[in-house]
Amino acid sequence: MISRMNLKKNLAFAMKVLLAAVVAIIVADLFKLRFSVSAGIVAILSVAYTKRETVKTAVNRFLAFIAALLIAAACFNLIGYTVYGFFVYLALFIILCVLCGWNSAMAMDSVLISHFLTFEAMDIPALSNELGLFVIGVGCGMVANIFLHSDKAYMDRMKKETDDLIKQALHRMSLRIIDPDMPGYDGSCFDKLRETLDEAAAMARTNHMNELGGGSVSDIEYIAMREAQADTLFEIYKHLSKIETVPITAGILSAFFEKVSAEYSMDNTVEGLLKDFSELDREMKDKPLPTDRKEFEDRARLFAIMRGLEDFLNIKKDYINAKRN
Repeated sequence: MISRMNLKKNLAFAMKVLLAAVVAIIVADLFKLRFSVSAGIVAILSVAYTKRETVKTAVNRFLAFIAALLIAAACFNLIGYTVYGFFVYLALFIILCVLCGWNSAMAMDSVLISHFLTFEAMDIPALSNELGLFVIGVGCGMVANIFLHSDKAYMDRMKKETDDLIKQALHRMSLRIIDPDMPGYDGSCFDKLRETLDEAAAMARTNHMNELGGGSVSDIEYIAMREAQADTLFEIYKHLSKIETVPITAGILSAFFEKVSAEYSMDNTVEGLLKDFSELDREMKDKPLPTDRKEFEDRARLFAIMRGLEDFLNIKKDYINAKRN
């Protein structure tokens, strides 16, 4: 299902493509170019979802267009301005595009080259007409992408939503540790968390690609850190869902999960939490050994959960340290 924000983004992109096409056709008409509608088609094919993609595509298509003109000139002069000459051009140009990675230029450039069949010439007026269509179409596509910008506000909302979902998962874990019969504890919260993380990661990449000067990768790194933490939490969930009793260490660990949940935030360096974890670890070792098999199994699962929680905190610590260096 398309989220409301993705729908809004896609509609905005569609409007920019439409505007680029309409303006390209109007400008081509103002310059009295023949086949002015083709300028609109070129514009449609020249708008990408990010500024970097658009610039890269424009450069590749310009190189491909020059190659198309050279191949067409050779084919039409040798074979004539006929369908057969165009067939040979297509064969050579398509092979070249595949070899050079210019696949997106095949259709656009070939439409422009096909106009020479109508002109029955590749003289200065005909070449000027097709070059004009190309420049106007690509130019309008690039201008449209000037209005593509990083959506910082939405990115901040996505990061906060991700953090809130992780806080909720930690809180529910604190309750489940002391309540093996807790209703509705089926891991479905991780589906929502994963969906939100995927959307946030996509937005972070899009924002980065809309910065032509290089752009910061801080949001990409932040979401990657949260993804690693979410994966660790899911592993903790798998151990937790198998616990059937309330071992004597459950209450202590439950309280620590709640503490992590309460203090979980973007700015928390987790240094204090890791210190508290070390104290918790020592406290756990002082507890009496299990007296029966079931308690032994559940205590072992709690131990695995503790190690997972330590990994969870260390992921954030490593992220903070990497930012400082």
